Amino acid sequence: MRPKLWVLCAWAALLPVTANAEETLEQKAIRELGNKPREQFLTITEENDLFGAGTDQHYTNGTRIGWLDTSANPPKIARFIDDYLPGFSINETTSVYYSLGQNLYTPRNILQKNPDPNDRPYAGFLYGSIGMSTLTDNHIDDMETTLGVVGPMALGEETQKFVHRLTDSDRPAGWDHQLKNEPGLMLSAQRLWPEMYTAQISNLYFRASPYVGATVGNIYTYANSGVMFQLVPQKYQWQGSPLRVRPAMPGSGYFSVPENEFAWSVFAGLEGRAVARNIFLDGNTFRDSPSVDKKYAVGDANIGVAFTYGRTQLTYTLNWRSEEFKGQDKPDIFGAVGLGYRF
Repeated sequence: MRPKLWVLCAWAALLPVTANAEETLEQKAIRELGNKPREQFLTITEENDLFGAGTDQHYTNGTRIGWLDTSANPPKIARFIDDYLPGFSINETTSVYYSLGQNLYTPRNILQKNPDPNDRPYAGFLYGSIGMSTLTDNHIDDMETTLGVVGPMALGEETQKFVHRLTDSDRPAGWDHQLKNEPGLMLSAQRLWPEMYTAQISNLYFRASPYVGATVGNIYTYANSGVMFQLVPQKYQWQGSPLRVRPAMPGSGYFSVPENEFAWSVFAGLEGRAVARNIFLDGNTFRDSPSVDKKYAVGDANIGVAFTYGRTQLTYTLNWRSEEFKGQDKPDIFGAVGLGYRF
């Protein structure tokens, strides 16, 4: 019998630490990157099932625009978190990032005016996020706050119908049955060990990076754990994973490649989530709305490639997500395309 995906992720905790005992990753980063000028990154990420399985269903589209500032002063609330949250600290490596995004969810058959009550409901989510990442010793702590809205105010119907008119695709007919308007709040924390296991293979550099995290809110509430793998050229090893749409494996969109130089990265990952709340399946919190019976354990797997030339990076990720609700007949497959630029 095949083990569940989220069980496979647990082996990450057993990986041996190979970091130099005389120099932490934080110290290495400050030494090697500390003399660099202030860097800022604009990343546009588009996730769509058309880029994966060629379908138009379930998690059908996610757009996220991110701005990462490696030298910005953290907001005042960050000082409060630094003082009172054990294990989190602000130092020379702290970065601040901002995001705007929109997610769209539909049932399998978008031509029905009265959607199947046993299929995923129509829903849109429009949101903004602010977060911080800090490298301390040999791990990266990430804290993120997301505010948004679910329902007609999220403009999911307008967005999908506009795109389908442009592409001459099937017109979705069931948006009158989408989730009701509801403000959303999520607080997310994640700890990543970016170089828990490393190996140099000729002029290539391999790393395995386990992580654990949790998100709490009326949109999502879940605990997650996983591991990411990356293979890069040795001299361009300071490349992060691409920015993704939550819930997803960690990614910042950071890359450090000199002007007029070409670099690449191949990456893959596994993640398991224990899900207590998913508004897009459970329905509205305080109002009657369409809903389905969600599954409490969900697994993700992905594989992708990044190409970087100087200040510009292009990425593609193929994602597999296990069934999220009872009655879903097969896993979802969707692709993610990202374009990043360093200022």
